[in-house]
Amino acid sequence: MTPSHPAPPTRPRSVPVTWLRGVGSWIRSAPGTYVWLAALFVTTVIVHQMSPDFEEDFLRQRSTNIHELSQNPVRVLISSAFWIDGGEWVPYAVLYTVFHAPAERRLGTLRWLVVVAAAHILATLVSEGVLAWAIRHGHAPESAANTLDVGVSYALAGVVAVLTYYVQRPWRYVYLFAVLVVYGVPLITGPTFTDIGHFTAALIGLACYPLTRRRHGRRHRRPLRPLRRETKPSPAQ
Repeated sequence: MTPSHPAPPTRPRSVPVTWLRGVGSWIRSAPGTYVWLAALFVTTVIVHQMSPDFEEDFLRQRSTNIHELSQNPVRVLISSAFWIDGGEWVPYAVLYTVFHAPAERRLGTLRWLVVVAAAHILATLVSEGVLAWAIRHGHAPESAANTLDVGVSYALAGVVAVLTYYVQRPWRYVYLFAVLVVYGVPLITGPTFTDIGHFTAALIGLACYPLTRRRHGRRHRRPLRPLRRETKPSPAQ
């Protein structure tokens, strides 16, 4: 018999390697969030190369204002979600990691995308509809029809709200109260059309409760039991 050799001792993984693998695993668990965030990084870099005057005109053409919505509604509803007004990308990286990524992990990419699209599109239409009414009745200047309005805040508000259903009770009610305060107080202190859009997006996120239930129900279905085969008694010999 050949003598057995002991297995060589395994080297413990270094902290940076473990951390990088954890980050990679987290990103892979929310692909939609981080693909979107990467696109925002690229567009932010592009904006930083523009002159201030050209940047304003460029973003205005991609804004979901009344003028652009009446001319190219589909184009601006999509393009406005890939540009950030102000050029600060890092805060959005934090917000996407704190809110979007957990929502996508719990809902699944498709349902998360439904919440994002519903909040972004419907809140935009509601807020711009209110602004159009205000212009028509003299409560806002006509120049507001061509205002600069790009960004991802409506989608973020919807996702922040839908996460309410994943907070354990009794903290769920505390979280819900905080959401309503953050998005509701500006409507009292001095509302703008963007404040109306944020509050509408939060309500849309809360209305997406059925999406959270279907996902939850599937996870807790009992596995099917295998059919038992009836064994015939062997004939006596």
